[in-house]
Amino acid sequence: MWRLKVADGGNDSYIYTTNNFVGRQIWEFDPDYGTTEERAEVEAARENFWKNRFQVKPSSDLLWRMQFLREKNFKQTIPQVKVGDGEEITYETATTAVRRGAHFFSALQASDGHWPAENAGPLYAYPWRRARWW
Repeated sequence: MWRLKVADGGNDSYIYTTNNFVGRQIWEFDPDYGTTEERAEVEAARENFWKNRFQVKPSSDLLWRMQFLREKNFKQTIPQVKVGDGEEITYETATTAVRRGAHFFSALQASDGHWPAENAGPLYAYPWRRARWW
């Protein structure tokens, strides 16, 4: 099963770092890693990616999300809020949605503080595209 290793230099004598491999991520294949159910779940995700490879976003790295959420025993404890068409958004609704998203993204953050894969982080992905800094 493929798994993501974060901030690990391994035993490679050609790799040198001044920051203890912070931000370094490598995928490693271990055929005996995980339970039978976990390997079946990873295989189903891999097949789904292959079938829908032209519709999948590059940053939707499902294997990374599955691994991190499983390792941290993540359970979303903040209830989901839904806003209907034409319904006014209240302060409580917006606050709950932001807290729920922050709780989810903090579970996806690696032990060294970065978000692996092609996710630049939720705070930096959108605001700067529309803002003018000059």
